[in-house]
Amino acid sequence: MGTGGSCKALRSPLLEVALNGSRTDDEHPAIPRTPAEQAEAARASVTAGAGAVHVHVYDESGAETLDAEASAGVIEAIRAVCPGVPISLSTSAEIEPDPERRRALVAAWTALPELVTANQGEPGIRELCDDLLERGVGIEAGHLVAADAEAFAESGLADRCVRAMVEPLGEDPARAVAEAAVIEAILDRAGIGLEQVHHGDGTAGWAVNRRAIPRGHGIRTGLEDTTVLPDGASAADNAELVRAAAAIAMTVDE
Repeated sequence: MGTGGSCKALRSPLLEVALNGSRTDDEHPAIPRTPAEQAEAARASVTAGAGAVHVHVYDESGAETLDAEASAGVIEAIRAVCPGVPISLSTSAEIEPDPERRRALVAAWTALPELVTANQGEPGIRELCDDLLERGVGIEAGHLVAADAEAFAESGLADRCVRAMVEPLGEDPARAVAEAAVIEAILDRAGIGLEQVHHGDGTAGWAVNRRAIPRGHGIRTGLEDTTVLPDGASAADNAELVRAAAAIAMTVDE
């Protein structure tokens, strides 16, 4: 299917799709890497119910990058088929571990996304957030472990962010749900009333999603987070994962 046509995003509570991340083709054959592939995956996912698109950018060799030209190509391709849908780019230190090099690469961006994810436990993240906020880019503050939430609560950054991402690591469902609860509690105790979006890794992601929905939080899914459906079957693509998440949300709401 081509990337023609456009799409409208569903709203509240937020269902965000994470299209790719660092997964390899061996992990799933449908990881979108080129701008055209990412645009089509975004279009299909938003049609399936996603209200925002999170994406990692790749260079011509297939490696993740923060390069300005490559980032602009992805942003423009997705906006062409999903106008008005917020796009979130990753700023993960796994892409560029040197804080100053990362900051310089992001400063060179010419096409700006609506949002970036900014993992709060990474060195130099406060300075990077300040730079992006000055340019009008919204921050999805990422919390992978409890210490991230504690640092965020002390940073004074919360009032300037769009939302808090609760992202427990590990594929054990019980541990991921417990970590999500701890992170949420830290944010609550600090009086941080930001919208929250919860997700996890692998099969644990579905358990984290199920806990979040009745608590009024948004959720995230997609091939970055998991390659399997709630029943353990392999997902065909991002859109199928989004449809599964939307179905869970409807069931829990009922």
